[in-house]
Amino acid sequence: MTFFKQAGAIFWKDVLTEFRTKDALTSMLLFGLLVILMFHFAFEPDSMETERFGPGLLWMTFLFAGLLGMNRAFAGERENDGLQGLKLAPISWGAIYLGKMLANLCFMLLVEAVILFCFALFFNFDLLPRLGWMCGITLLGTLGFASIGTILAAVSMNTRMSDVMLPILLLPIALPVVIGAVESTAAIFTDPPGEALGFWVKFLVAINIIFITLPLMVFEYVLEE
Repeated sequence: MTFFKQAGAIFWKDVLTEFRTKDALTSMLLFGLLVILMFHFAFEPDSMETERFGPGLLWMTFLFAGLLGMNRAFAGERENDGLQGLKLAPISWGAIYLGKMLANLCFMLLVEAVILFCFALFFNFDLLPRLGWMCGITLLGTLGFASIGTILAAVSMNTRMSDVMLPILLLPIALPVVIGAVESTAAIFTDPPGEALGFWVKFLVAINIIFITLPLMVFEYVLEE
């Protein structure tokens, strides 16, 4: 079995498990919708206000909703002692990481699509002219967050307070991704898009390369711990 087929097997395992239980997706979606709804009542939904606080609000919601999903990334293996089975399976450890990361990315993107639609609806924001750019930035930002979040979820998995430890580890390290995503989104929200957009997109691409490559190289040692 090739590396990518192995990663695909891990990916489908996590996807099928999640769609049976819907534990992570439900909690992520409910949290995201509640945040958007609360801010809808807290701010006047006009275009000027939305351009000013919208990027930060969106990525704050994406970030904390994603944290709820990351905490469940290795829950099945931890609760059922399935990690030992993964270690004994004749597959690359990098493929385990890649499959887990792609599953986390898929779950986050599904939730973010709903949150983005509700954001545009509640704040009377015309998203269609910016939809292409917004999808690209959301993918880049979420990819970076899922990449580093997956390996840190594995690091915190065996700690006593993994639910608390993961945000402590993840939030400072993911800060470059969050800054790049917020600044890129802010550039998109202006009409026409700001000149800084190109720089922040390149910044996100560079960060993603680092955040994907390093975990692939060190994931084996994380699991050995």
